[in-house]
Amino acid sequence: MLYRKISKQIEKYLASNSDRMMMVEGARQIGKSYIIRWIGQKMFPNYIEINMEEDKLGDRIFADVRTTKDFYLALSTVAGDSMKDRDNTLVFIDEIQAYDHLLTLVKFLMRDNKFTYIASGSLLGITLKNTQSVPIGSLEVVNMYPMDFEEFLYANGVGEYTVETMRESFANRKELSESMHDKMLDLFKKYLIVGGLPKAVATFVDTRNIVEIRSIQNEVHNLYEVDCSKYEAEHNTRLKIRRIFEMIPSTLENKKKRMVIKNIENKSWKRAADYFDEFEYLISAGVALEVKAISKPSYPLVENSGKNLLKLYLNDVGILSSIYYRNNIKAIMSDEKSINLGTVYETVVAQELKAHSYNLYYYDNKKNGEVDFLLDDADNLSNTPLEVKSGKDYTVHSALSKFLSIEDYNINNAYVLSNERKVYTSNRITYIPIYYVMFFHNDSRVVEQFID
Repeated sequence: MLYRKISKQIEKYLASNSDRMMMVEGARQIGKSYIIRWIGQKMFPNYIEINMEEDKLGDRIFADVRTTKDFYLALSTVAGDSMKDRDNTLVFIDEIQAYDHLLTLVKFLMRDNKFTYIASGSLLGITLKNTQSVPIGSLEVVNMYPMDFEEFLYANGVGEYTVETMRESFANRKELSESMHDKMLDLFKKYLIVGGLPKAVATFVDTRNIVEIRSIQNEVHNLYEVDCSKYEAEHNTRLKIRRIFEMIPSTLENKKKRMVIKNIENKSWKRAADYFDEFEYLISAGVALEVKAISKPSYPLVENSGKNLLKLYLNDVGILSSIYYRNNIKAIMSDEKSINLGTVYETVVAQELKAHSYNLYYYDNKKNGEVDFLLDDADNLSNTPLEVKSGKDYTVHSALSKFLSIEDYNINNAYVLSNERKVYTSNRITYIPIYYVMFFHNDSRVVEQFID
């Protein structure tokens, strides 16, 4: 059983007698159904699971459900013997977005208080646009992502005491011992290869077989592409979702790394706003992470963000490294001089920050250059820039230095993340090892999102 941090949140919800239905939202194949199933079966003697995507493709028992009585009748046809009372019956509605009318029904099911409910799905924001009645006050949305580096460490036998000791070292701005640094950097590089898809992580732990791991990653990547095409077909539009998704790895290899809008359809007059629906799908489906441009930072960053200069990263670094390097692990593990790992390192940092509740931004200024990431600094009502370095020249960062020299930005501290062990601060820049990104958490932001 792979440990997932979200399990505590799910357990707390299921024991709370909440009047809101929790919905775990995220990309496919990241373990949503597995963790809910494992906890649900452990906590409830009567566990009922219905996958609405399967129902939609099969018997369509829930296709015409419009009232709570309709729902109970449909439920009884698949799980009549397990329908007891609220305290001992959990109904797990998997892929709830397949039927948008079920989202309308949520508030009535919760008001009826007949069973305990939990749901999972993706594309919630898009689905709610097509929902006749939004379930105000009745839906609690919790985002889930692929396994982060901390969860990867636990899966590979690193104990909680070791992680907490590292966390304390990070908080006190201290480096690890040389032997511990070497071990963590080795595991971090393996995480770049394996990524956070639970099935890939489990296969790595059990077999260490790179061919099997890459097969899993390729399968999931292909599934995401098929989903893009399926969404386009179902909505009978000329969207270019799959085209944009396929462009992400090659676009990230460019110096600027941002989406080149004219390359999507080879039409120079097109603008980012022309592809709003495509971007929204990829981001809402959880298969791409958006990083918005900021040209003049202030707190909070969202006030100055836009989508004209947008970067898109894949949701899993393992999928990206599979596309780039296939079965060759030397590119990452052996520090091949001819290979620039900058894109892979930026992807893993984006993945970690997003999993830790940050909205993602980067600095883009024609005069001063680019800085990889900007984080809100609520304590100082300012921003914290992060620069990611994969090579030996980690102290060379002209754009970051220019950024810090602008007094109007009121920046108190910046970070450079690299493979180097030593932790020190110079000219307001703190240099830390790349694996310390696991301890960046947006504590100022509530992880649960309530639809009110």
